[in-house]
Amino acid sequence: MNKYLVVGNPIEHSMSPLIHNYWIKKNNIRAIYDKKKLNSVDLKDLIIKIREKNISGVNVTVPFKKEVIPYLDKLTLDAETTQSVNTILLTNDSKIVGHNTDIGGFENAIKDTGYNLSGKKILILGSGGVTASIIFALYKMEVSSITITNRTKTKAEYLQNFYNSITVKKNGWSKIKVVEWGQMPEFDMIINATSVGLNNNDNLNLDFSKIGKNKFFYDVIYNPKETNFLKKGKDLGNKTENGKKMFIFQAAEAFKIWHDVRPEINEEVNILLD
Repeated sequence: MNKYLVVGNPIEHSMSPLIHNYWIKKNNIRAIYDKKKLNSVDLKDLIIKIREKNISGVNVTVPFKKEVIPYLDKLTLDAETTQSVNTILLTNDSKIVGHNTDIGGFENAIKDTGYNLSGKKILILGSGGVTASIIFALYKMEVSSITITNRTKTKAEYLQNFYNSITVKKNGWSKIKVVEWGQMPEFDMIINATSVGLNNNDNLNLDFSKIGKNKFFYDVIYNPKETNFLKKGKDLGNKTENGKKMFIFQAAEAFKIWHDVRPEINEEVNILLD
């Protein structure tokens, strides 16, 4: 029986085993999917287990999406471009390949809401592995500008320099801007790409009192269903959405990579994660 894992730290909140084991059963695949909390020193051993075929595939979450890259043999174009890996596959020719399904996951999730991002100003909170993927997806959806803010400003500036060096002003895209944490530049959509919200008492401690109406508050976190960030957005009369659909769409892409089967995304899946 093939074994699959999601690894991260923290990992308790992850619902990946729930959705993957559901699809595994639905498609009569002989496999099992589990989750495992790791530290950085464990990554080398994880890759050895994949190479020895003790593990067939791995999903990677915070904080290892970039950190795992040096241990891999090859990256797909999306993973190479974003320097972010969330899905690992051992190929038939014994190559360990890093994929990025977060890009498609985010893009499909936004399209599913019916919200048109074309020409919109975007503010992103956080500069971790998922932020790189979101930026790439935002460019594809032709937003007008992207601003990043992070408590550690140098991390946001790293992403700024990384993307500005490879995108220049391709297709009219504006260069990425960085502002100090706590500043609130004008935006149409604000994305929480930090891990602040995984605990119910987490709070970003940002002042949204002067942002105006008709904004879109999006949180990549899906468990809990409504973070304090989303509650604040809703209280101010704005559109809100959590990361459940992004999670589902990226999981479906990973499932297809591993099993060569595109799983059905239906109401049963949505209810499973509620």
